[in-house]
Amino acid sequence: MGRRSEVRRPRALLTGRNGFTGQYVARELEAAGYEVVGLSDRQGSVGAASITANLLDREAMHAAVATVQPDVVLHLAAISFVAHDDVDEIYRVNVVGTRNLLEALAQAPRRPEIVVLASSANIYGNAHVEPITEDTLSAPANDYAVSKLAMEHMARLWMDRLPIVITRPFNYTGIGQSTQFLIPKIVDHFKRGDRLIGLGNTLVARDFGDVRDVARAYAAIVKTSPVGRTLNICSGVGYSLGEVLDMMAEIAGYRIEVRVNPAFVRSNEVARLVGSHAQLAALTGWHAQNTLLQTLAWQYSGQPTI
Repeated sequence: MGRRSEVRRPRALLTGRNGFTGQYVARELEAAGYEVVGLSDRQGSVGAASITANLLDREAMHAAVATVQPDVVLHLAAISFVAHDDVDEIYRVNVVGTRNLLEALAQAPRRPEIVVLASSANIYGNAHVEPITEDTLSAPANDYAVSKLAMEHMARLWMDRLPIVITRPFNYTGIGQSTQFLIPKIVDHFKRGDRLIGLGNTLVARDFGDVRDVARAYAAIVKTSPVGRTLNICSGVGYSLGEVLDMMAEIAGYRIEVRVNPAFVRSNEVARLVGSHAQLAALTGWHAQNTLLQTLAWQYSGQPTI
């Protein structure tokens, strides 16, 4: 009797596989039965399968797509730090890099079932509505947000050739996020027992989600494939940094003194950003499972559980 041929598992191409969000998304996709192939611009990538290729290298993108032949694509790789000091790089990676990937996918013999592109809720800017829905007018207030909105417009040029879904994640956090971001910075100060922290405007409010919930949202989008849609990913609840500090005081058992550092106060700071995930819930059944207090306690504990 001949040997039974192995059934090929569906394959997911995940850019940003080794980034903060990518590691959680990869676990969700693997649990759903996908073989996850990461795409990174650095050698020494973690994970069972990865390809080294720079988004800005068009030929490398074509070669990577031809090698992987993905069934689904999740494009998370980006310059995601709003205060990144190389503005040119923000636009090159977030817009041109994404276009190079889409071009490679559109010209590949094997058409993916879904291409999920991560934009950002920052494109809404200082929206004077709450909660912010996908129909809220965009008003980007910094170069990062402009680059993401430009990426969205560029991606729509490819929607007749590729099954694209655009996501607009609001702020989220969790274990593994760099301390250059606010929530990990605050948690890190409390974990060290510091009595003083320098921050910017503590009145700014954000819809702070949990990276584990965000990863589940991406897996739900892949499963249900709402092609052609633009979807917010958010908890629907806003907290000021002052309220975050109150929660951390409750978790750690002491209060920390806050001093405003003018270097951290941005003139183009978005004051409040709270979203609606109604469309995401209606199309995929997704809901956030973690409150911000639970997320902060998880980060403070340092237990890297999914």
